[in-house]
Amino acid sequence: MKKVLVLEDEANIRSFVVINLKRAGYVTVEAETGEEALQQLKLNPDVKVALLDIMLPGMDGFEVCRRIRAGNSQIGIIMLTARTQEMDKVTGLMTGADDYVTKPFSPAELTARVDALYRRAGGGAAEESGEISQPPFLLNIRNRTLEKNGQRVKLTQVEYSIVKLFMENPGKALSREEILDTVWGRDYFGELKIVDVNIRRLRIKLEDDATNPVYINTVWGYGYKWGAGEA
Repeated sequence: MKKVLVLEDEANIRSFVVINLKRAGYVTVEAETGEEALQQLKLNPDVKVALLDIMLPGMDGFEVCRRIRAGNSQIGIIMLTARTQEMDKVTGLMTGADDYVTKPFSPAELTARVDALYRRAGGGAAEESGEISQPPFLLNIRNRTLEKNGQRVKLTQVEYSIVKLFMENPGKALSREEILDTVWGRDYFGELKIVDVNIRRLRIKLEDDATNPVYINTVWGYGYKWGAGEA
């Protein structure tokens, strides 16, 4: 069962989203407030993707995202916003979201985003097995987990996919476009900045000093290069 949570306080927008997700084969769980969304997730632990409106009465979408991430790194999160300010997008992603959609959006765009994230969240084909060891990191591909110096690092599924791409290509400069195509899919509608914000988030989690990275290196004007495990 492909289950998605839809948190939206405007009934007409929520209905539009739910109808189109159902047409695409998803089972939807609806919520009107942040508190209700958190309760619904407790009642429906098999939800793989959550759509969270930012502008809500009371607890806003950013806070809902933070609370979800505090206890669940596996679920995919897409922020819905009527505003186009850059800061909203960056704030949502740094809070732990995987993607954002700006209203108004088309049904095709919405379902493509959900499809891509659902695959990333483990709802698609089974992963191969094995491990990639590049001290101080150990990536367990079967369990989709990462350890640094033997300690588990909590990653979202998108973050895991980026790290896996890096560790499969140590020392290789990867363009932002290549990272976007591999992790989000070639049919992704979004912008390249989503790669940069996820890299910023990963550096906070993986680097000893995020302001002076040694594992995720910037290739100026191009993309990024993984520094661990190089010969």
